[in-house]
Amino acid sequence: MSSGEVVLLGAIAGATIFLGLPVGRIRGLSVPVRSFLNAASAGVLVFLLVETIAHGFEPVEEAVEESEWGELALRGLIFLSAFAVGLLGLVYYERWMDHRRNALPQGVPMGPGAAAVQELSSRTGIHGLSEAKRTSLFIAIGIGLHNLAEGLAIGQSAANDAISLAVLLVVGFAVHNATEGFGIVAPLTSDADRPSWGFLGLLGLIAGLPTFLGTLIGQSFVDENVDIAFLALAAGSILYVIVQLLGQAFRLGHREMLMWGLFAGIVFGFGTDLVLVAAGL
Repeated sequence: MSSGEVVLLGAIAGATIFLGLPVGRIRGLSVPVRSFLNAASAGVLVFLLVETIAHGFEPVEEAVEESEWGELALRGLIFLSAFAVGLLGLVYYERWMDHRRNALPQGVPMGPGAAAVQELSSRTGIHGLSEAKRTSLFIAIGIGLHNLAEGLAIGQSAANDAISLAVLLVVGFAVHNATEGFGIVAPLTSDADRPSWGFLGLLGLIAGLPTFLGTLIGQSFVDENVDIAFLALAAGSILYVIVQLLGQAFRLGHREMLMWGLFAGIVFGFGTDLVLVAAGL
């Protein structure tokens, strides 16, 4: 299999994330259903968090088992530092974003006519996004980091001439990514404004393109420490988003739907992962 064919497979694995994105344009859902969808999205991410931490921390455990204390210190530092950046970086970024938004002049008319620069900046870019859109954006970023690691696995398998393994990984990740698309847009179903197709496309690129890029990198560059860093970074950002989603679900009420949704999302994640298990991976 040529390098071009491997890269194409990586692109296919990432592109399936677009299948679940149109759900974000559905309107007229009841509050219990919205609570269920938010919690189900969090459930999918809980599964991804467990999977990501397990894979990212495995090389640290191997260093302990092999009594390689220098490697333990290095890998542990990389994992904890990247995890902190993924989790706390988003916290401080959102605080900075809120500060910028609160610093804008109050009482600026938002009707037609001449618009002030501040008004335009509050309407466009990430600073003008609603809470639901910001949450979806952060989910896409977290999943994108996770998918970069998946792409690295595809590329590295191909680089080591394990073509059958690479193809099986593509199949498994493609099925998995289709469920992640739903997880990205679940918060948008409770937003007053229906998201544009362009915004959904942007979310898909943020989350799906890293699979393609990871495949490219994995074919030409193999480094376990880089893999640890991306997985830990993804884990931190995913944990941040889980907290945000569960907070939204609690505000909507209907705790029984919240718990059912959380359970359904976790089961959904495990179910798609069984594709890889059935393939013997």
